[in-house]
This record gives sequence, C-alpha cells and structure tokens, in this order.
Amino acid sequence: MPQPSFVTGQFLVSVATIVIVIHIILIGVAYCIYFERKISAWMQDRLGPNRAGLDFGLPFLSFLKGMGGVGQPLADGIKFLIKEDYTPATVDKPLFSLGPALSVTVALVGFAIIPWGGTWIMPGFTIPVLNWYIEGGPVTVAGADINIGLVYLLAVGSLSIYGIAIGSWASNNKYSFLGGLRASSQMLSYEIPLGLSILAVLLTTATLNPTKIIGYQHEHGWLLLSCPLACLMFYVCSLAECNRAPFDNAECEQELVGGYHTEYSSMRFALYFLGEYAHMITASAIFAVVFLGGYKLNPFPGGVDLPLLSPDDVSLLAVLAKFGVMFVKTALLIAFMMVVRWTLPRLRFDQVMSVAWQGAIPISIAMVLMHSLLSYFGIHQMPLMLLANVGLAAVIIAVQSMIPRPKNHKVALAGSRFSPLAGERVTTRPTNAEAIEDRPVQTALAR
Repeated sequence: MPQPSFVTGQFLVSVATIVIVIHIILIGVAYCIYFERKISAWMQDRLGPNRAGLDFGLPFLSFLKGMGGVGQPLADGIKFLIKEDYTPATVDKPLFSLGPALSVTVALVGFAIIPWGGTWIMPGFTIPVLNWYIEGGPVTVAGADINIGLVYLLAVGSLSIYGIAIGSWASNNKYSFLGGLRASSQMLSYEIPLGLSILAVLLTTATLNPTKIIGYQHEHGWLLLSCPLACLMFYVCSLAECNRAPFDNAECEQELVGGYHTEYSSMRFALYFLGEYAHMITASAIFAVVFLGGYKLNPFPGGVDLPLLSPDDVSLLAVLAKFGVMFVKTALLIAFMMVVRWTLPRLRFDQVMSVAWQGAIPISIAMVLMHSLLSYFGIHQMPLMLLANVGLAAVIIAVQSMIPRPKNHKVALAGSRFSPLAGERVTTRPTNAEAIEDRPVQTALAR
C-alpha cells in the first residue's frame, strides 16, 4: 500500500495530541463540576460532595469508599444517562436535539490550536504493518500549528452561540427564548472587546501563532505584565463568552426559570453543561498561552527558567514537563473562574450591556490605539509598556469620574410604608398581642 503524502510526523503527533487532550477535557469536565461544588462548599462553610466513592457497593473495594466524594461525577453521569429523556410535544424536535449537540461540538474543537507541549524532535520510524516510513524532525505538540491560531479561536468561539440560540428557539418556551436572546446579544457585545484585546496582542507580538507568542514571552516576559489592560479585558470577555457569573443572565433562575435549557432533561441537558465547562477549559488554556507565557514559569524577560521548560529543550521529557505546566496553569485559572462565580453577584442584563458598550468597547479602542503607538515607535520593553498601561488606566479612571451617571431612583409605591397616602398612617408591625410576644404559648397558659 503506497504511503499517502499527508501522513507525516506532524500529522501523527497532531492526531495523537487531539485524541489525548479531548479525553483529558472530557474527564476534566466531570471533575470541574465536582471541584466547583467543593469550592462553593468551602466558600460557604459546607462540606459539599463527600459520600460517593469508587467502591460501587462491592465489599472488596471497600477501601475506596467515601474518598472525599470523588465518585460523585461518575454517579451524576450515570444518572443523566438513565433518567427519562423527555421531549415536550410542542418543540421543533430536530433542532431541539441539534442545539446541545452543536454546543458541545463547538466547545471541543477550540483547543486544537493550543501548543500543549512545545516542540519535539521526533525520531524517524517505520510502521511495520503498512511498511510506511515516517521521517523524523521537529514537530509541534498541538492539534493544529497554524499561523492564524487566534483568529481560529475567535471564529470557533463565536459559533458557540448557535447551540444556545437554536436550542432556545426550538424549545418553544418564552423563558428559553428570552435566555437565547440574552446570550446572543451578550455574545455580540463582548466579541468586540475580545477581538480588540487580541489585536493588542498582535500589535505587540507581530504574530497570531500561539507557539510564536510563547516564544515572544520567553524573550520579553509574560504579556500579563506588558499588556495588563488587554489581559484584564480578555479575561472579562472570556467569562461573558462562557456564560459564567457575573454574566450568566442567559440562565438566570430568578427571572427565567432555567433560561435556554428550561425544557431540557437527561443527557441533552448534560451536554449544555459539558459544553460550558469545555469552553472554560479552552478559554483558560488560551489565556495561559497568550498572557501567562504558556509553559514558561519565569514571568520576567531574560531570567533563568527550569531546563526542561526552555524552548531549546525539545526532548520527550521536556514535552511532558511543558504539558504539566500548562495543565497546572489551566487548572488554576479554572479554579479562579469558580471563585469569581461564588464571590460576585449576577449583574442585571441592562448592566451587562452597559458594561460592554459604555465601558469595555471604548476602553478596548483606547487600548488598541495605545499599543499601535507603542508598536509604531518600537517600544517593546516590559517596564515602558507597563508604565503606558498604568497611565492609560489613570486616564480612563479620570475620564469616567467626569461622565455623569444616571441615578437609579426608587419608584414610589403608593400605600407602602415608605410612601403612605395622604392622611394615612401605615403600620407594618403586628397588632395582635400574641404575635409580638416572645413566648406566646407560655404567656397564654399563664393567663
């Protein structure tokens, strides 16, 4: 059998990376839910999941009983698989199933451009059964090492709204439809500052290739220190793109019952949450690549890094070390997203739109203008770029303090205790003697 021309070392490494990482993400999604429940319990002084172990009720596995509740994701997955998959009679059935499937599919293709392990010098070898010779050489440990990696990320991220919009419309439910409208308008709004923050990175690094962005940070230090405003804008927009608090208005339980997934149950319901947590993993990983130096630990330019984490170290052991650093950074960023959820209250939807159009977009435009000037004058030194960002932040704070803000007055409710009618005295305190008695039963018996 003749060897196809596309079967190269890079092709095989890319396929292997995709297969390995997609399984890590699928397992990670399950345990992201577990850790979110544990983090929320810790922040609220509770225990969280702590019963379901991995003993499966078998006596010889009794030593795996409990284990801090690590079997809870498996129990939840089995529950979703065997519970009733109810489809309301009035839904558009093909689109009702397509919505969650599309949502999780889009979420699982965004990681392809992330360089998880840097570059590896692969030795040449022969595939015995097919008698194909694979030539060795440098390969990138990524699903797709493309020069427009960040543009691909923007394109894939913008597609994620289609799963929510289709599912909400097909549900034939007003609450679901309102959730889909909220998600669509939020996505359109925050795509603009997200793209502008990536444009600021492009102006600084002169590349959209994630591998080359990591290489730039090895020479000039983390972009977290060089472009802190772009970093902050990218992170805020990532929360909005993932529908995470405080931007989770698409599923606002207090207003929309459950939002876009109100009518869903069983695995179709689970697919939406699988897609949400997969988006969190991808967003955290790309944030680590673009602003935290990828697998670089030293945040400053020059400086000494660990030997296995240098771009010049292309051994297999170095690939594993770099992958480990990327994994830890991604996990910490996901944990921070969870802490944000259980710390900040949800914004009202009008506030979400105001933050985008009156705050994030004008600030992003000013930020891109600043980076354009820095790039034009050839200023790439970290201290000078950091100083320019601090100066722009000071200008933004000064300008915002001079902008008049609309006052949010309380609407007077006629007849209430705060707005009584003319000649009326409103009493809200109970008038019954037993109602205001601390020990009504004992007092009644004494009488």
